[in-house]
Amino acid sequence: MTAAYDSPVILDRRDGPYGEVVLRRHGALLQIIANGCFLMDTSDGRSERLLVEAALAALDGRPDPAVLIGGLGVGFSLAHAVADPRWGRITVVERERAVVDWHRDGPLGEVSAGALGDPRTEVVCEDLVSYVRETSDTFDALCLDIDNGPGWTVTDGNGSLYSVAGLASCARVLRPGGVLAVWSAKPSPEFEGSLWNAGFQQVRTEEVPVARGVPDAVHLAVRPG
Repeated sequence: MTAAYDSPVILDRRDGPYGEVVLRRHGALLQIIANGCFLMDTSDGRSERLLVEAALAALDGRPDPAVLIGGLGVGFSLAHAVADPRWGRITVVERERAVVDWHRDGPLGEVSAGALGDPRTEVVCEDLVSYVRETSDTFDALCLDIDNGPGWTVTDGNGSLYSVAGLASCARVLRPGGVLAVWSAKPSPEFEGSLWNAGFQQVRTEEVPVARGVPDAVHLAVRPG
C-alpha cells in the first residue's frame, strides 16, 4: 500500500507531440501524467478490464472478433484482452511513443506482461481521433480509454471524439452489430444521449464502485446491422 507521505519518483519524462508525458512511481504504484494532469495508475484496473469484458459479452459469441483498444495506458485492457483466447486480432492505437516504450522496455512491462509480443497484437502509434476518421480497417469492438471521460479530455482535440460526428467515425469502423465501449471516470447521461443521437442502439452504462467518490463507468453501445 502507498503511504500518503511518500513522494513520487519520476522514472521518465518525455516531450511528445501533444505535450509532456511523465512516468513516475509512487510507492508500489506506477502513474502516467500528461501535461500535469493525472491520467491513470496501476492501483486497480477493474474498470479497464470491464471495458474489454463487457464489449466481448455484447458480441454474443461472434467468432474471433477483432478489437481496437484506444489508448495503451498502463496496459490493463490490453493484458486482459490478450489473456482471453476468444479475441482474434487486437489492435492498440496509442499516440505517445513514450507509453509504448515504457511497456516494451520499461517498468510498465510489469503490467502488460509481454502482451505486446502476442501474435494477435498490433500497436499503431497514431492519434486515435485521426485513426478512426481515416482508417479503412474495420473491427467488431472499439474499446476506448484515452481520457478521464467524455467531459474531461486530456487535450482539447480529443473532445471531438465524443461529439455526434466523432461517434459517427467510430460507427464507420465498426462492423454491423459491433460494440463501442468507452471508459469514463464517472457516468455521463449526456454522453448516453450523444450515443443515441449518433444512431447507436442498446446504449447502457456499467459502473464500478471505487473507494472514494463517484464510480468509474463503461458506456456501451451497439452499431445497428
